[in-house]
Amino acid sequence: MNHVSSLGTAIYHYFPCAHGEGLRRLQPFPAARYSLPADRWSFSSPPSAMVSSELKAAHDQGPSKEAKLWGGRFEDSVTDAVERFSESVSFDKVLYKQDIMGSRAHAQMLAHQGLITDSDRDSILRGLDELERSIEEGEFIWRKDREDVHMNIEAALTDMIGEPAKKLHTARSRNDQVVTDLRLWCRIAISKIVVAIKELQVALIKLGLKNEGLIVPGYTHLQRAQPVLLQHLLLSYVEQLERDVSRLVDCKDRLNFCPLGACALAGTGLPIDRFLTSDALGFTAPMRNSIDAVSDRDFVLEFLSANSILAVHLSRLGEEWVLWASEEFGFLTPSDSVSTGSSIMPQKKNPDPMELVRGKSARVVGDLMSLLVLCKGLPQAYNRDLQEDKEPLFDSVKTVLGMLEVTTEFAHNITLNGERIQKALPAGHLDATTLADYLVKKGMPFRTSHEIVGKCVALCVTRNCQLCELPLDQLKGVNPIFEEDVYDFLGVENSVKKFSSYGSTGSKCVAEQVSFWISKLQIGPTET
Repeated sequence: MNHVSSLGTAIYHYFPCAHGEGLRRLQPFPAARYSLPADRWSFSSPPSAMVSSELKAAHDQGPSKEAKLWGGRFEDSVTDAVERFSESVSFDKVLYKQDIMGSRAHAQMLAHQGLITDSDRDSILRGLDELERSIEEGEFIWRKDREDVHMNIEAALTDMIGEPAKKLHTARSRNDQVVTDLRLWCRIAISKIVVAIKELQVALIKLGLKNEGLIVPGYTHLQRAQPVLLQHLLLSYVEQLERDVSRLVDCKDRLNFCPLGACALAGTGLPIDRFLTSDALGFTAPMRNSIDAVSDRDFVLEFLSANSILAVHLSRLGEEWVLWASEEFGFLTPSDSVSTGSSIMPQKKNPDPMELVRGKSARVVGDLMSLLVLCKGLPQAYNRDLQEDKEPLFDSVKTVLGMLEVTTEFAHNITLNGERIQKALPAGHLDATTLADYLVKKGMPFRTSHEIVGKCVALCVTRNCQLCELPLDQLKGVNPIFEEDVYDFLGVENSVKKFSSYGSTGSKCVAEQVSFWISKLQIGPTET
């Protein structure tokens, strides 16, 4: 929203910067008053009420087909089929805030450069304020015959204030306008996703803290491998999510350059100041090459790629929890609030949210594939094909945010079944590698120790027992190197205690990892 502050004899217009960065002051201009046509404005009445009546009058005329703003060289209007096929306002209207934000900055710059009068600028700014209000309050009528969000807003502004609105598109094309809107939208969307990721990370840390010291089987090839602390396993997902944050933040930094003023593709001969609009909109700088500015969609591809990797991470977590919730595993029980039942089988309690997380990852990856294929054959510069970049983008963001929200909710509403896990731990000889380490510490080459432990495991299989249950004389029968101290290395609890390398599942190592993440995510004492 446009913020106006009266400071002495000047009024300053402020523009929202990058998400979370506050407001940026653009340019002071005389505070005497906005100069608008006398028949359109009177300060004896509230301006918003006046403009509302203007809007209502324009809209009451109905959406009869009108001449296109680009229609000067055309004798015939497009057919209804072409119009239906070509419109994008049905989905790109979500960019209205960014479109209005860009138009405010552009109007300010045009006035600063003497390309429009201060009076025209003031009329445009007040009109844009009222249009934004009418959209947010559901009064605005979106017209498909006006094609897209940009033409709807410009045409409505023209209906409202007349000639000054026709000057707003000076030194601007829809080509640079739409990609400016899209970059502004992506900037905010990335910030929202990052916040949602942090919330999931916190939920995973809390789940680990609630189950501190719980040992679970670690798997490779979906076969029992080694014992690990549950906290260690959950932190592996926290680490993946942190890389997702890093990719998204990098993407946001790279996309934060301003295309506005590149016009159709070649720039303009008019004396605009692209640095002024770039600064007003919170961009790092204007894009250097006007052709690249209007044709580039790398930032959308990169964003959707980061979303796809994030979705795959969530899908893997979902798969693990779905398995753990099964009767075959029984490691966790979701609460009723995050479970669903069966329409025919009364006993069923399904972890459906995580199944859907797993399933929706395919949708997010599909959004990326759609855009990659869309872009692969496009010549420079802008092509109408790029209208199709928005729906996959919007869908990817909406889906990922939903996946993050429900995964966080699930993490807060599951119970780990410690007793069931404890009973399952002995199977699989999870302490075999620790036994091999014992032999290495005795001076035996690892390959030799690997072979000897393999023979010990084979002996356990024939006797239907665990390594820790083998008597010392039978261990010595495999190799005389074994001593009484071997039992300090056997059993899952002893095995976990022996891990000491940086990043390992040893209790001390995991405690250090947990402490690091509590500090990084700023989890307070009351939350832990």
